Amino acid sequence: MKSPWNILLVTPLFLLLPLRTSASPASDDSPSTRNPNGHTCLEKLFLKTTCYLVIEMFGPDIIKLLSTDMNADVVCHTLKFCKQDPGQPLCHLYPLPKEPWKFTLEKARQIVKKSPALKYSRSSADICSLPLAKICQKIKLAIKNSVPFKDVDSDKYSVFPTLRGYHWRGRDCNDSNKMAYPGRRPDNWDAHEDSNCNGIWGVDPKDGIPYEKKFCEGSQPRGIILLGDSAGAHFHISPEWITASQMSLKSFINLPTALTNELNWPQISGATGFLDSISGIKENSIYLRLRKRNHCNHRDYQNISRNGASSQNLDRFIESLSRDPLLDHPAIIIYAMIGNDVCNGKADPVPEMTTPKKLYSSVMKTLKYLNSHLPNGSHVILYGLPNGTFLWDNLHNRYYPLGQLNKDVTYAHFYSFLNCLQVSPCHSWMSSNKTLRNLTSERAKQLSNTLKNIATSQKFMNFDLFYADFDFQEVTEEWQKRGGEPWQLIEPVDGFHPNEVALLLLADRLWKKVELHWPQVLGKENPFNPQIEQVFGDQGGH
Repeated sequence: MKSPWNILLVTPLFLLLPLRTSASPASDDSPSTRNPNGHTCLEKLFLKTTCYLVIEMFGPDIIKLLSTDMNADVVCHTLKFCKQDPGQPLCHLYPLPKEPWKFTLEKARQIVKKSPALKYSRSSADICSLPLAKICQKIKLAIKNSVPFKDVDSDKYSVFPTLRGYHWRGRDCNDSNKMAYPGRRPDNWDAHEDSNCNGIWGVDPKDGIPYEKKFCEGSQPRGIILLGDSAGAHFHISPEWITASQMSLKSFINLPTALTNELNWPQISGATGFLDSISGIKENSIYLRLRKRNHCNHRDYQNISRNGASSQNLDRFIESLSRDPLLDHPAIIIYAMIGNDVCNGKADPVPEMTTPKKLYSSVMKTLKYLNSHLPNGSHVILYGLPNGTFLWDNLHNRYYPLGQLNKDVTYAHFYSFLNCLQVSPCHSWMSSNKTLRNLTSERAKQLSNTLKNIATSQKFMNFDLFYADFDFQEVTEEWQKRGGEPWQLIEPVDGFHPNEVALLLLADRLWKKVELHWPQVLGKENPFNPQIEQVFGDQGGH
């Protein structure tokens, strides 16, 4: 994916364009979970300021152009968010204007020729070039390093939800003490304070035994850590944000949260989601299942995922993983780089694909890093790659959200537009070229076999190693048994990522496979769960 900060700048433009060219749930944090120190205020202040600046700079020109019947493509090229390089084809999403393109574009440029906004409007513009540089640079650095923006004690955990805070990893219970964080072994059985943030601490007055010792000793606590890409982080753009007929005052209530999570929703993801599903299905995330199995696992989750991540760049942010081999509980690590080793937006995507040899080298490097950082008794699951021909086969002839009103833009058009701009998340599967699609699936199969061979042939001191297929075909069949259609499992706006339903069904299949074949990975069911709830209540997943 492109930088979320460029998206942040361009988003207001595309929120306005559908009003001319085409026809939510409540906030995920209840008032009781808001921190009184104003975390939400900071988030809203930054985004509100950005919104005002963008609207002030580009709003008048957008209104002028739309009022003269210029379509979204013309507006985009006029304001230079889109560009046509010499010798390259003209990239357009909507049908071309009736008049010649050059004439229409020159006409539009005359309308805004004296606009001061044009100096900001390059497609490569950086939001941090606006008058927000100081705070923006700090936020960019936190996202680049995949660590929380607000982390007073520098233990990689936060009391702030977004900007890599507790939506991504368990909420810190003491941000002034770096020795108190989710997943650690309790300090003196947490007789005096909660050192591992699982909410279990203090001493039972009846017998003087610390509650942590009474309820958690021998229960084999463990955390869940995902090493993933945008699918694992649950990349999602709401159709309500770009479809005029669906817009309302409530449509954008979660936009600040989404933008400060890089357009990801890890809090409802398949691996580490801690909130109940908003999709209405009964399946839960792997973290919520682990927590239900043993309440001593409360808050022990980490989503170390990044948009655009692959086996070849994981080393740039794997150090954001928080686990001490001596102080912390074991963990279940899911390695799930499911797309970007075969996906890119290049005009010729094949040379950029990861080879089995390169994958073997990078994965072995990752596993060696994990072996030196994970507590003994941990488990690592290598997740295979999907067969992405599913995308074209099930979406190409359906109308894209921006084309539903006038029936003028299909997913085939949308894919072609992205490929023309060379910004497609996966040119090789989001393509009309059947040969290219099949070649990509063959490479994905080769990479999956490489992961399988590593899992069966390599041994490590601090963890055992397993391989699991990406069972999307089985998930599709299960969804169809429930009366659903295959296309309903894909994010409608990007036409690429598995959506929340698909992620939770995939998590369900993985859980059942592990439960059946490798039950030692999940640990025991804690018989003291009812007592924990009785003494400490149900604290929810986070």
